[in-house]
Amino acid sequence: MFQKLLAIVRKIPRGKVCSYGGVARLAGYPGASRQVVWALHSGSANGLPWHRVVGAGGRILLPGESGLEQRFRLQAEGVEFRGNRVDMAKHEWRSSGRKRKGAKPKSRSRRTS
Repeated sequence: MFQKLLAIVRKIPRGKVCSYGGVARLAGYPGASRQVVWALHSGSANGLPWHRVVGAGGRILLPGESGLEQRFRLQAEGVEFRGNRVDMAKHEWRSSGRKRKGAKPKSRSRRTS
C-alpha cells in the first residue's frame, strides 16, 4: 500500500498539489488519507516532493516551521495562495488530466399556491 501511495506522490508535478485524500483515491485506496501521512513519514519516502501534498481544500496541516517550509517550497514553485490555503482551482493536480465533475445545479420547481 505505501509503495502505491508514494508512487502517486512522485508523479505530482512542480507547481501542482494534491490532497492527502486525493493521493489515496488515485492510488486505489479511497478514504485512506491517514495512511498517506504515514507513508510520507516512512523511511522510504526520502527525496519525495512531500510539500506538494496538502490537506482538504488546500490547507497546510503541518505545524510550525514545517508548515512554513512547505508554504515556502510551494511558493518557490509558483503555487499561489488565497489566504492560508493553496488556490486549488489553479494548482490542484488530477492524474491523467481528468477534470473534477462540477455539481449540477439543482432544478427548482416553482410552487404555486
